[in-house]
Amino acid sequence: MNTKETDRFIKIAKGPIETPVYLLDESLIETNMKILRHVKERTGCKVFHALKAYASFATFPMMSKYLDGVCASGLHEARLGREEFGKEVHTFSAAYRETEIKPILKYSDSIIFNSFYQFGRWGKTAKRSGVEIGLRVNPEHAEVTTEIYNPCAPYSRLGIVHSLFRQEFPQHRNMVNGLHFHAMCQQNADVLERILMSFERNYGKYIRGLKWVNFGGGHHITRDDYDIELLIRLINRFKTKYGVQVHLEPGEASVHNAGFLISTVLDIVKNKAEIAIMDTSAETHMPDVLLMPYRPHILGSGSKNEKKYRYRLAGPSCLAGDVIGDYSFDRPLKRGDKLVFTDMALYSIVKNTTFNGINLPDIAVLRAGGKVEVVRRFGYKDYRNRQS
Repeated sequence: MNTKETDRFIKIAKGPIETPVYLLDESLIETNMKILRHVKERTGCKVFHALKAYASFATFPMMSKYLDGVCASGLHEARLGREEFGKEVHTFSAAYRETEIKPILKYSDSIIFNSFYQFGRWGKTAKRSGVEIGLRVNPEHAEVTTEIYNPCAPYSRLGIVHSLFRQEFPQHRNMVNGLHFHAMCQQNADVLERILMSFERNYGKYIRGLKWVNFGGGHHITRDDYDIELLIRLINRFKTKYGVQVHLEPGEASVHNAGFLISTVLDIVKNKAEIAIMDTSAETHMPDVLLMPYRPHILGSGSKNEKKYRYRLAGPSCLAGDVIGDYSFDRPLKRGDKLVFTDMALYSIVKNTTFNGINLPDIAVLRAGGKVEVVRRFGYKDYRNRQS
């Protein structure tokens, strides 16, 4: 982020905006959309936004101009995608509930099964509904270092392993339109290249005659150092070799570095260090900070010992470990100061909670013309209605 953009968001934070608030920059999201469209134009592939990463539909009218649709993880996401994004919906779940399968098919253009049992149970129903059928397979290669995010880890429940696939698939191939794999997390195209080598070694002989192959998500396409040219070569080579359409379903890449969480310092306490208690919580408002784990960047801050004034930032919840991270600043923090956390569109709004009865942050959109529009404000009823 350049100095001009940094100053703009710091200025917004210092203004009358109430906190905590997620601020989504529509122009920055559109910049990401243009990069994804560039990949589409160079390859003819289809790109679907993964709702599991970001589902704030206030920006969908703009995003839908660039992408082919969305990928969903179940009924509610499929319905949201159909009603709010208005284009193709492709749904995958590790297992489908009997009471939800018909409405899922109503909202979906394709449904991807995670086992031959689920395929056998619902495949004919999907075909009669005019919905395309895919099977998720395990490519048996991944380079995800955090085990909880690794879809190909030992004992993973995600994707049919090759030893089972080769036994069952030949008798069902006339029913199947495509194959799906997902083995990446915030990674570059060189990782995809190595995954494709394993995928083709195991499943290449089954691809011809299918309609599409879905390369899944985890592609950090809009990151500054991402090798877009390699991605384009990989897609074009694959399409030429097998005669199939290629699908990508990035989630983080759609909104990478395009969302912020503005928070206020409520108090500063001392216990061997200066501890700033914020009105936002790692536990409730940015849970991946604890789960990933990672330390989010704050505009104008430095690492723990980089600048003169050092603070540990923590949330207001009763969880002892509700700690955002250690930071340093050029000036001392004061109660009432506002701080701007970056890259907070992805996996924050979709995962936040009301633990401790802590209110959810507002959701605001910085529109292309510079106007800040608060599109959602939460309150007691949102907390109460989730309890009973």
